[in-house]
Formats: sequence, C-alpha cells, structure tokens
Amino acid sequence: MINCSCLIQEGQSPDLNKVEMHAAIQEFATRSFGLEAQIVWIPVAAGDGFTAGKPSTSSVVSITSNEKLDPAPRESLLREFVTLWTNKTGSTSDEIVAVIADPTET
Repeated sequence: MINCSCLIQEGQSPDLNKVEMHAAIQEFATRSFGLEAQIVWIPVAAGDGFTAGKPSTSSVVSITSNEKLDPAPRESLLREFVTLWTNKTGSTSDEIVAVIADPTET
C-alpha cells in the first residue's frame, strides 16, 4: 500500500473533484509503484490557511514510495504528479506542494 495524504484548502479548490482525483491518484500509484494508494483527504478549514497574508489556494500532497528513489526518477514522478494534479484541479504549479518520500526504516 502506498500512503498518500492530501491537504486541501476547503472552498479554495472548486475544481477539485475528489472522486475523479482519487481514481487518478490510484492509477498513478499503481503505475508508478505497483501498489494501490491509501489516500487520506485532510481539509484545511476556510480561513485557517494563508499564503503571503491571503487565504491559501495551495494543496500539499505527500506520497510515500515503497522503495528508496534516486533523484532522477523521483523528479520525473513529481513532475508527472504535479501535471496530473494541475490538469485535474485547474490549479497552477505554484499552488501544489508535492512530496514523494522514501519509506521509513523500521
């Protein structure tokens, strides 16, 4: 299972269709990591998130890989994910912070 957390600004991303985005993230995880994603949506209440003193329109997505990634494949996956997110939400690349983290060692 690939863990994915999506922090979204409540009411600030009107183009975000969670059902469609959920399916797109699942497809991305399966194709990229060979596993399904466990997606957690974390809404940030309207008025609780700010960027440069204005209500934020940014989203933060953190995906944990199932294996340690070298910089080049990580960058490629991040670019692909940001493009997926911006195409599906109508947001700009300045409104998405995406992370693909290595798995934690136990």
